[in-house]
Amino acid sequence: MIGRAYPHTGRVPAQVLLGALTIALLTAGCAAASAAPAGPGRARHAAPHRLSSKPLAGKIIGIDPGHNGRNYTDPAFLAHQIWNGREWEDCDTTGTETAGHYTESRFNFNVATYLAADLRKDGARVVFTRTNNHGIGPCVNRRARILNRAHANVSIDIHADYGPASGRGFTVLEPVADGPNNKVIRSSTRFGYFVHAAFLADTRIPVSNYYGRNGYIFRNDLAGLNLTTMPKVLIESGNMNNAIDARMLVRARVQRSIARALAAAIVRFLTGHWPA
Repeated sequence: MIGRAYPHTGRVPAQVLLGALTIALLTAGCAAASAAPAGPGRARHAAPHRLSSKPLAGKIIGIDPGHNGRNYTDPAFLAHQIWNGREWEDCDTTGTETAGHYTESRFNFNVATYLAADLRKDGARVVFTRTNNHGIGPCVNRRARILNRAHANVSIDIHADYGPASGRGFTVLEPVADGPNNKVIRSSTRFGYFVHAAFLADTRIPVSNYYGRNGYIFRNDLAGLNLTTMPKVLIESGNMNNAIDARMLVRARVQRSIARALAAAIVRFLTGHWPA
């Protein structure tokens, strides 16, 4: 979960950008993705193309599984302030959880692990911001630095949300120009389009009906997006506070389908073609 109240702390992070900015940037993103099919539901399967058995050979992919499994044990570490490119914010948070206490950090890391396996089969080198789910941190600004220093070709931040109990669905969080990320705004928007399309095609999770607009939102208050120097988006994979979404998100089969969707979006972004 990123950018709204956590049930553990009640903390509400900084502003979100909606309205005219969202419409303008989404329009630009769709124009930049003109090579893609017209509709996201069709985009995933519209143009079959036989790729190399290792379509990501030579590519470096960054994966940031949000939070960490023992973040809750060190409130002082989480509360210390870091510069996110625009303002000071907490180093990190605990993340959220389902009513059955299945944690977001566990979900994030499971999806990341499945995704890394898929990407390695496609020939990629994968860089993680954390290597297990029983540690603390790192802070969100350090996560951005890890992926930047790896010179990743593209990166994905994996999360799940805590929204109203009646709300369902996924949202793609996109960066806003902030200095370090200025050169990758357009490419990030294009990558986000492919993530959105792949989620619709490869998972049974719907577009969010409570957060963002049509499954997208632009954020200027997240270190991972503000400080990135490569194309990157953050995916809120579903709402852990919704009973239907929660039942899906805890299942390994669903986690694998989310990983497959993200891998397909990465292949499409880096090669120009959807995998068969």
